[in-house]
Amino acid sequence: MRTPALSLASLLGNTLGVLQVASLLILLLLLVKAAQFYLRRQWLLKALQEFPAPPFHWFFGHKRKLQSDQELQQMLKWINKFPSACPRWLWGSEVLVYIYDPDYMKVILGRSDPKSNDTYRFLAPWIGYGLLLLNGQKWFQHRRMLTPAFHYDILKPYVGVMADSVRVMLDKWEQHIGQDSPLEIFQHVSLMTLDTIMKCAFSYQGSIQLDRNYQSYLQAIGELSKLAVLRLRNAFHQNDAMYRLTSEGRSANQACQIAHEHTEQVIKQRKAQLQDEGELEKVRRKRHLDFLDILLFAKMENGSSLSDEDLRAEVDTFMFEGHDTTASGISWILYALATQPKHQQKCREEVQGLLGDGASITWDHLDQMPYTTMCIKEALRIYPPVPNVSRELSQPVTFHDGRSLPKGIKVTLSFYTLHHNPKVWPDPEVFDPFRFAPGSTQHSHSFLPFSGGSRNCIGKQFAMNELKVAVALTLLRFELLSDPTKVPIPITRGVLKCKNGIYLHLRKLH
Repeated sequence: MRTPALSLASLLGNTLGVLQVASLLILLLLLVKAAQFYLRRQWLLKALQEFPAPPFHWFFGHKRKLQSDQELQQMLKWINKFPSACPRWLWGSEVLVYIYDPDYMKVILGRSDPKSNDTYRFLAPWIGYGLLLLNGQKWFQHRRMLTPAFHYDILKPYVGVMADSVRVMLDKWEQHIGQDSPLEIFQHVSLMTLDTIMKCAFSYQGSIQLDRNYQSYLQAIGELSKLAVLRLRNAFHQNDAMYRLTSEGRSANQACQIAHEHTEQVIKQRKAQLQDEGELEKVRRKRHLDFLDILLFAKMENGSSLSDEDLRAEVDTFMFEGHDTTASGISWILYALATQPKHQQKCREEVQGLLGDGASITWDHLDQMPYTTMCIKEALRIYPPVPNVSRELSQPVTFHDGRSLPKGIKVTLSFYTLHHNPKVWPDPEVFDPFRFAPGSTQHSHSFLPFSGGSRNCIGKQFAMNELKVAVALTLLRFELLSDPTKVPIPITRGVLKCKNGIYLHLRKLH
């Protein structure tokens, strides 16, 4: 019979044995990871030997040089020293080759390289694998299926819907007149563009701008955009299980739930409408179906064509893409015009001559404001709504200057840096709308506010129409003045956002 002392000794011995085995396994795992890190890093250093980079730390990469609130400005300092392209090391075994040369852009955008999974997968819990994240044949099928939703016959009546949403926003702005403090416009514009996309793409009844419940959705979108970018740049947040244990991971999960609740409500309401036979027949008689019609009828006619997961992913994608990028574009355009009073006044005079008091604005008006369009394009050059996109090379590539990159390298097409490249745009920080005057010539890939190639923005015409409507109606009602004490700092959060808000003073006309 064992004595208690022997039993305790045996238990301690067994425990120590287990701990020794666990320690050895952990040590072995660390050695394997260290070997993988070393081999990956050596491969990258060799692959990028033709592309010099600023000095970087062996583990932290360029993290210390590129603080999140100044990274765009820092990248611009590298253009002259590192022409065409520059590797940006996120950490010791992860690098993105930033490209900002139009000839390089043309080569990459003319290929069919997939979007980098390591770069975009952090968006998947939020927007799923819809048109933005899909690759290959499934992406092509979804793109072809959704293209009819942006036919010009569908876009024409949307101009009136856009105008109504803009007027609601401007009415709210009038309430701010007389206050000494400037107005932070980005949140107002975001609500307006969300209002527009909900009405145009999802046949939403009512006004998002007058419904406080949607403030939580916008806050969730802002939080998810920020967290996705920060996670990409943190070596310790790459593992999904570990990330979920962090405070950032918990915040992302909560924000995802809020975003999905709104998306599911949109789908649920529309499905309920289509249960009514009269409503269903009315939709079927449409010459052109809207975005949500196409998604739902594709599923109803062929149950295997769109799963519930695919349906929600496309709705989540367009809820985000359809309002956030456009909100960024409008907000920065208004800020740019506020800093350029002479150009602002010329735009206003053009719009006044075309629209009078702006009681009515139609599709045909949008092509009759050339100077305003030039100013909009110049603002989009300086402040591109989507600062960059990433690809992972599926095949090696050789550029016009003879430099090459192997298969597997991740490249980032930096539209922001391209648009500020002095070798592409002389005096790039100067606001000069005559760069886009009729007859002016530029490289085909020097101005890419909506990306390019086969994966360009499917809604670019919709977005451009909304930009014109918003700018025209705003200039008819207000003079825009910048606040020199609140100069906005551009930052990338998936779309071009502002670290400290976009503040304007408003002066009511008439």
